Amino acid sequence: MDHSEHFLHLLQLLKQERVEDRKQYESKIRNRSLEDRRKEGVTWYPVVLGRSYLGTGEKWVLQVERTSLVDERHHFQAGSSASLFLNDDRRHLSASGIISRVSEKYMTIVLNSDDAPDWLDDGKLGVNLLFDESTYDEMERTMRSMAGVREGRLKELVKVLLGKTEPQFGSLYDLNHPGLNHSQNKALSFIRAAQDIALVHGPPGTGKTTTMVEAIKDTVTEEKQVLVAAASNAAVDLLAEKLTQQGIRVLRIGHPARVTEEVVSCTIDARLGEHDDAKMLKDLRKKAEEFRNLGRKYKRNFGRAEREQRKMLLNEAKNLKEDAHLLEDHMIHDELNKAQVIACTLIGANSNYLRGRTFKTLFIDEASQALEPASWVPLMKCNRVILAGDHWQLPPTVKSIEAAKAGLSETIFSRTIDVWDADIMLEVQYRMHDAIMSFSNEQFYQGKLISAEVIKQRKPLFPRAVKFIDTAGCGFDEKVNPETLSTYNVEEGRFVLDRLKEILDDVGSRETMVPTVGIIAPYRAQSELLRKYIVDLDLPAEVLKKITINSVDAFQGQERDIMLISLVRSNPNGEIGFLADKRRMNVAMTRARHLLVMVGDSATLSANGFFDELIQNLQSRDLYHSAFEYLYS
Repeated sequence: MDHSEHFLHLLQLLKQERVEDRKQYESKIRNRSLEDRRKEGVTWYPVVLGRSYLGTGEKWVLQVERTSLVDERHHFQAGSSASLFLNDDRRHLSASGIISRVSEKYMTIVLNSDDAPDWLDDGKLGVNLLFDESTYDEMERTMRSMAGVREGRLKELVKVLLGKTEPQFGSLYDLNHPGLNHSQNKALSFIRAAQDIALVHGPPGTGKTTTMVEAIKDTVTEEKQVLVAAASNAAVDLLAEKLTQQGIRVLRIGHPARVTEEVVSCTIDARLGEHDDAKMLKDLRKKAEEFRNLGRKYKRNFGRAEREQRKMLLNEAKNLKEDAHLLEDHMIHDELNKAQVIACTLIGANSNYLRGRTFKTLFIDEASQALEPASWVPLMKCNRVILAGDHWQLPPTVKSIEAAKAGLSETIFSRTIDVWDADIMLEVQYRMHDAIMSFSNEQFYQGKLISAEVIKQRKPLFPRAVKFIDTAGCGFDEKVNPETLSTYNVEEGRFVLDRLKEILDDVGSRETMVPTVGIIAPYRAQSELLRKYIVDLDLPAEVLKKITINSVDAFQGQERDIMLISLVRSNPNGEIGFLADKRRMNVAMTRARHLLVMVGDSATLSANGFFDELIQNLQSRDLYHSAFEYLYS
C-alpha cells in the first residue's frame, strides 16, 4: 500500500481501538450504581476534602482522602483525567481535572480551572475516573494530515520509516566519550552520522538512558535545540531530570499535574515565574482585576455618567488583560527560544506552544512501546529521528484484539529494525548477575550481551542467583475472580510469600543492608492477594517499605536486588493466556540484580514452547527445584 493508504488504515484501526477502549470504560462506569463503580475501582466515594490551594500554572489543587474501604483496588493513576462530583439527587455538579498523585488512600487533583467549585463544603463528595477522548482526537487528526503529505522532507522521512527508501548515514567516527563503554560510544557515533533515522537497541540494564542523555547533549552542541519525546510522562521526566543535572536547559511541555516534582522547575509555568518580566505580568493582571472589580460595583439603575464610568473601567480592564496576554506570549516565546531541549510526551508535541516550530532532530525514548499514530505527532515537526527502545520488551498497550492483529500493535521501531540495517545494540549490562542474564541473552539478544566489570567484581549475595520452583503435582490450582475475570492462585501466593520470608531471614542473618524486593504477578487478582497476605509475615516496617508487589508492566524500566515471580497459571488444559507473550517474561526475568526466583506449574507452562525451553535450560544448569523440597523439608 502507498503511504496514504497506510495512514488511512491506521486511522480505521484507531477508531476501532477508541470504540473498544470506551466500551471497556463504560462497562466499568456507565449505567452502574455508585456501589458497583466503587467495587470496579473507577470511583472513590465518599471522600473528604483536605487542602485546597492555587497551584502551579494558576490551577486549583484539591487533596482528597478516601475514608472507607481503602483496601479496595482502583484504576486511578497519576496523569489520568478525573471528575470530582457532588452526590446530590437535586444537583448534578462536577469539576474535571488531572490526577497529580494517588495512593491507596489519598489523591491530589489539579482542576482544569483557576476557581474552586462553590459546592466543595456541601459534603457527599466523590471522584470518578474519566475516559480521555483528547488523545484519540489528536492521533486521528495526525493520521489524516499524514495521509495528505505529498512533498517535502516529511514525505522523504515517511518513505524511510515505511520501509520504502533506505536510510542514509554520513561518516562514522571513533568516539571515546569518558564514562561510556565501547558500544555506547559506537551508538553516539552512529547517531551523529544518521541523516534520517538511527535506532538504539537497549536491552535491560545496558544504560540506554545514559546513552540517550549523552547523545542529546552531543546533538545540542551542533543544533542548539532538539525535541525529546516518549510514550509516557515518566520516561520524559527521567530524561528531563538527567539532562538538567548535566547543565542542559530543558523546557518541559505538559500539564503540571503530570510532571514529577524533580522537573516541575523545568515547566513553562515555573520558567514564566522566574522570567525577568514576571513581576510586570503579575502587576498587569492585578491592575486588570482591580479595574474589573471597580466596574462591577456599579448597579444596574444608574445614570449616564455612572454608565460611562463603568464602561471606561471595564474597557481599561480589558486592555490591561490584552497587554498581559501579549506580554505572556512574548515570555513564552522567549523561554522556547532559550531552551536547548524541549521535552514532552508524544501527544504533548501537539501543544499550542510548539505550533509552527520545527526541529532538525527528534529523540523518542520508549519507542518500542509507542503506538505508531502517536509517534507521528512529533515526527511531523522534525527532519530526522533517533529511536531508543527494545522490541524484546513490552509492546504498546492495545485494547482491541482485532486492531492489534491488523497492525496497530506494530511500532515504527519494530518495523524499521526488521527492514533496515539502521540500529546499534548496547552490549554491556550493569544490572544482573551472569546467571540471571544468561537465558534472556541467548533467547533474545543472540548471546551478544556481556556483563560489565563492576558486575563481575560485585560480591554475590546468594550461592545461586536463579531458582525455578516447580509446583506441578502440589494441587495449587488457579481460580478466576467472577467479577473481574482476573486469575489468581491462593496456594501459590502463600508459597511465594513463604519463600520470601526464608530469603529475607537468610539475608538478614548475613548482611546489614535491607535488600530491595519486587514480586511480579502477571494478574491483578494475584497482586491483590499477595498484598493482602504479606501482612501475615509480620515483617518490620523498614523491610516492608522495601518490597513492591506489582504487574510486569509496572516493573518495566525498574530493578530490584531480589525478584520473585508468581506465574499463577495451573490448569489441566495447559492454558496460559497472555503469559504466552514471551516479551513479558523477558521483562520479568531481567529486573533482578542478585536473585531471581520463579514459581510456577511446569505441567501447565511447558505446553508453551518458550516456557518449555526455559525450564529445560534451568534444569540443565541445576537451577530447577520441586516445591516438594520446601513443603516437606
